Amino acid sequence: MPLLHIALRAGKPEAHRQALCDSLYRAMRETFNVPEDDEFMVITEHDAANFRHSPTYMGVARSDDLVFIQITANNTRTLEQKKALYQRVTQLLGENPGVRPEDVFISLVEVAKENWSFGHGLAQYA
Repeated sequence: MPLLHIALRAGKPEAHRQALCDSLYRAMRETFNVPEDDEFMVITEHDAANFRHSPTYMGVARSDDLVFIQITANNTRTLEQKKALYQRVTQLLGENPGVRPEDVFISLVEVAKENWSFGHGLAQYA
């Protein structure tokens, strides 16, 4: 049950934003064993003054088309699954909507399963 927060500079068309979501969902299904219909994402757009990043940190040449992707997920995936996710996300976003590999920034936040409530005030995984 990953929850994705996607942040990017304002101005991309709706088709671009939808392609981000579609590619991310596909990558999670393929590498993280996310079940069908388990899709929870939010996109925020920011003007230039509210979207700061290093253009060269860690030797990566980023542009203003950078996409921040924060994934909150259960702490049940292996290192191999995480690496596969990062690679597949980058590949799929390159294909559609055409994000350069240098502009894909992923942060994975892992939580214990009991830290989720999907509704009704219940801890469904606890």
